[in-house]
Amino acid sequence: MLRLVAIVLLCGTAFGQRNATEAEIKAKDLTVLPTGAGLPAGHGNAVRGKDLFKEKCAVCHNDHGEGREGQYVALVGGIGSLKTGKPVRTVGSYWPYATTIFDYVRRAMPYDHPRSLSADDVYSACAYILFLNGIITETQEMNEKTLPQVKMPNRDGFVPDARPDVKSKR
Repeated sequence: MLRLVAIVLLCGTAFGQRNATEAEIKAKDLTVLPTGAGLPAGHGNAVRGKDLFKEKCAVCHNDHGEGREGQYVALVGGIGSLKTGKPVRTVGSYWPYATTIFDYVRRAMPYDHPRSLSADDVYSACAYILFLNGIITETQEMNEKTLPQVKMPNRDGFVPDARPDVKSKR
């Protein structure tokens, strides 16, 4: 085993590998918490987001975020449906924090070019999605301070799991 560790270490050095610096780690850290911690500087609103959405998002989610049945999920609608026999889970009806929209869009969208949007683009896309769901106004600016303050319709719909941790016996 010690021999294997030595070989791995030597190969890493031989191929020029090194530990990442703190600056490199920070540049790759895209984590955004519900509190807004981790949101980058930037801003956008639904007016700007509408054109961006049409260009980058509508091919999958349609012009107004209604999705494409059987292909891509709807981003709008369903508010108030979660306690019915046919719940519609969308960004507007199900997601508890607006910051999660930013986190997801920045990491994974557009589907064919993830991580290609600027912070301003992501704030604008989030604003448009929130606007389509009737959660904010069309001109309301979203940024690192205002986005965490958005109260999503289902924010209080999730409850913490109160069960104690259970250790398995082996």
